[in-house]
Amino acid sequence: MDYSSLIAKRRDRFAELEEAVGNPGLFADPKRATDLLREHRKLQQTLELWENLQATKRHLADNQELAKADDADFAAMAAEEIPALEANITRLADQLQYALLPADPNEDRDALIEIRAGAGGDEASLFAAELMRAYQRYADLRGWKCEHLESSPSEVGGFKEVILKVTGDEVFRHLKYESGVHRVQRVPSTETQGRVHTSTITVAVLPEAEEVDIDIKQEDLRIEVCRAGGAGGQHVNRTESAVQIFHLPTGTYVRCEEGRSQIKNREIAMQILRTKLYEQKLRSQQEAYSSHRRSLIGSGDRSEKIRTYNFPQSRVTDHRIALTSHNLAGVMAGDFSEFTAGLQKAEMDERLAEAGE
Repeated sequence: MDYSSLIAKRRDRFAELEEAVGNPGLFADPKRATDLLREHRKLQQTLELWENLQATKRHLADNQELAKADDADFAAMAAEEIPALEANITRLADQLQYALLPADPNEDRDALIEIRAGAGGDEASLFAAELMRAYQRYADLRGWKCEHLESSPSEVGGFKEVILKVTGDEVFRHLKYESGVHRVQRVPSTETQGRVHTSTITVAVLPEAEEVDIDIKQEDLRIEVCRAGGAGGQHVNRTESAVQIFHLPTGTYVRCEEGRSQIKNREIAMQILRTKLYEQKLRSQQEAYSSHRRSLIGSGDRSEKIRTYNFPQSRVTDHRIALTSHNLAGVMAGDFSEFTAGLQKAEMDERLAEAGE
C-alpha cells in the first residue's frame, strides 16, 4: 500500500507542531502544551518509521541487484542479507500501518490496573500479587511510573484486591489488552500430593479519567469515613482515615484506606470513582463496535478468559489470538512484548478490515 499521501499530510502537520512547540508562550496553557508535545512526539516517531522503511527498501533493492553479480562470493554475501531485510521491511510496514490508523482517543492516557483474586482462594490471591509485580516490572522496563493506590491483602501474603496507577507515554495503548480473566495452573505450596490446581484472577485496565470527562455532582455522592483495618499499626486502626464513597445513581462503590491521611484517601477514592464511571461511559459507547472485532481481541470484560499461565510446562497462552509462549519466566519478569505485539497486530488487521467495509 502506498502511504505517500498520508505521510505528506503528516509532514505538513509536523511542521505546524514544530512551530507551535517552539513558541515561548507554549506552557501558558499546560493542558494544551501537553497535548501538542504528545502529538509532536508521535508524529516524529511515525515519520522516522517511514524513513527507516524507505531506507531498508533501498538497501534490499541494492542487495537484490548485487546478488546477481558475477563475483560468486560477493553475490552470496549480498543474498545472505536479503531474508533479514525482507523481515525488517514487514515489521516496519506493520508498525507504520498501525501508526497511521486513526488513534483511539484513550491510547495516550495513564491507566488504573485493578487486580482481583477469583476462584482458587489463597492460591488466587498469591497469583494476584505475582501478576501485580509482573506489571510493575513491565512498567519499569517501559520507563513508566507505577503507584500503589489501594489494596486488600490476604492472610497468606497475597492480595484479594489491588489497584495500581501507571503513568507514562501511551500507557493505556499497551496495557488495555490485559483486561479479562487470567488463569493459572500450578502446584500450590500447600499441596501435599503434587496435584496441579487451577485458579483465576480478574484484571481490569481502565483509562484514567480527567475531571472534564465525568461530571460528578456532590448531591449524587454519599461519603463516609471510618477506621481503616488490616496492617498499619495503631495509628491506622485508631483514626478515621479510611474513606468510602457511594455514587448513588449508578450504585458504584469505592473505598480507600491505603494512607494515613483522610484527605489523601478521599482524593484517591475520587480518582478511582471518576475512572470507574468513565469506564462505564466508554462501555456504553463501545456497544457500537463490531461483534467480530470484540470476539477477536476481546471486549475487555472481566468475565472473559484471556490467558492461561501453565507453570508445570512453563507455558503462557493467549486465547484471543491463539498465541503460546514457553517463556513463562520472562513474562512473570515483566516481558509482555510478544503478546502485546500480537494483539496490536490482530487489532490493526480488524480495524483495517472494518475500514474497508
